[in-house]
Amino acid sequence: MNSTPDRQDAMDTAGRVGLVAYGVVHLLVGWLALQLAFGDREGEASSSGAVQQLAEQPFGKAMVWAVAVGMFLLAIWRVLDAILGHAEEDDSDRLKAGAVGVGKAVLYVAVGISAVRVASGSGSGGKSGTDSTTAKVMDVTGGQLIVGAAGLAVIGYGGWLIYTAWSERFLKKIDGKDQGGNTGTAFKWLGKAGYAAKGVSIAVIGGLFVYAAASHEPKKSGGLDEALHQVLDQPFGPVLLTLVALGIVAYGLFAFARAKQDSPS
Repeated sequence: MNSTPDRQDAMDTAGRVGLVAYGVVHLLVGWLALQLAFGDREGEASSSGAVQQLAEQPFGKAMVWAVAVGMFLLAIWRVLDAILGHAEEDDSDRLKAGAVGVGKAVLYVAVGISAVRVASGSGSGGKSGTDSTTAKVMDVTGGQLIVGAAGLAVIGYGGWLIYTAWSERFLKKIDGKDQGGNTGTAFKWLGKAGYAAKGVSIAVIGGLFVYAAASHEPKKSGGLDEALHQVLDQPFGPVLLTLVALGIVAYGLFAFARAKQDSPS
């Protein structure tokens, strides 16, 4: 009996479950960012803040555990796809796709760990954790250069997401049968808004790390929550942050759209 179809079905199911969990996290982050734009500065508009918000709802702990499982499944799916899903491509494309897949898996694992910490009552990272890590890196030889280089890499990734939105490369992730009519139009605009908003947010995070390295002030670095606060502090900040928040929500809906396909890869 050939087990390859069963293995592929299991991978696709893991990917769909993970994408739903990822979509939920983005919807919550977008909601927290909207609250921030309208003057509520209490919640942390980040993945860990979103998980914490979810934990405070009825049956919240169970939902947070479900998010954790979903994120770990998504990470496993990404790694397996990186290893097995690009066999027909040439070596350079296969290596690039594999590196991107593993990098995304690391991010998913980080969100999953944050969810486990919240569900188990041990708290979550937040900005202070980012500051502490940056400070430790800066204390080693060449630490400022390392932090600065990491910041530039993050800016580059944010720029790539913005380019992905502009070029509509993300449509490759959607089956051809879903690219036509009203459904295709909805997928396209959700993807464009989502990728652009994520790109802007991530580029700002990278900029914070570059500034922290240049000024040798670890506290100037930060994660998504700090980046969104920086957007809020700009001219017309509430309007800009509202647009970014709606884009993050759009990315969550786009994740749901990908999860609905027969194969989300």
